[in-house]
Amino acid sequence: MPRLAEPTAVQPVESAMVPRLFRLVDRRQDTADTFTIVLEPNDGVPLAFIPGQFTMLSAFGVGEVPISVSGDAHVAGPLQHTVRDVGAVTHALARTAVGDVMGVRGPYGTGWDVADGHSRDVVFVGGGIGLAPLRPAVLEVLAHREDYGRVVLLYGARSPEELLFVDEMKQWEDQGMEVLVTVDYGRESWQGRVGLVTKLIPRAGFDPMSTLALICGPEVMMRHTALALVGRGVRSNRIRVSLERNMRCGVGLCGHCQYRELFVCVDGPVLPYAQVTGLLGLREV
Repeated sequence: MPRLAEPTAVQPVESAMVPRLFRLVDRRQDTADTFTIVLEPNDGVPLAFIPGQFTMLSAFGVGEVPISVSGDAHVAGPLQHTVRDVGAVTHALARTAVGDVMGVRGPYGTGWDVADGHSRDVVFVGGGIGLAPLRPAVLEVLAHREDYGRVVLLYGARSPEELLFVDEMKQWEDQGMEVLVTVDYGRESWQGRVGLVTKLIPRAGFDPMSTLALICGPEVMMRHTALALVGRGVRSNRIRVSLERNMRCGVGLCGHCQYRELFVCVDGPVLPYAQVTGLLGLREV
């Protein structure tokens, strides 16, 4: 079994701006405002990607939105995206039904790069819907569990009702992953942890000196999580974050996602924390 599906070849800019047609074959409502869509290409050619990449999803007549792929990269099959309904385009996507057609451009951007052949501990830290872009990397590591040391997931959400992949996390534990979950607040029926995801870092079992840490969530969460990991001894160049910016073209032409010398759609979204320490926390304009 190959470690990763090969990404599609680089397209000329003209064709890269033209979406392919995909048909919605299944959908799942994950939380009150988050859903997963399963897409198959009309032309029958699967879209290969690497964990961490994103596509531009089109709701025809409304617009496009960048969404990280949340499916399994090393198993051929339909394309999956987990989407939060927060704007005009995602609201239109939320109203789609099985059989509807939408546009897909990509994949674009950099990946988590977990499969570089080095045996080590891997720590995933997700906040809210940030677990969705991490999921392909989680599946990649667990598919080759013997290649790694300790594998840890630290996951936080605002409430128990907003946790993603709850049943799947139980399966991940059965495959040898340490899973620690917390919420900002919960009702009396909630029996789990309450508090910020950074509070889980001292509890997790990993060797800081041999750890690769992957973080995805709100930028304030990623900033504090990275600082806490560095405080525990993880090297800053072994921490990777996924930045979400106002990406319009996906190919570095429009400039909407430019921050200093970086174009997030091309140089990111996955970037070493050491490279973007000064960018985390800066607001888009």
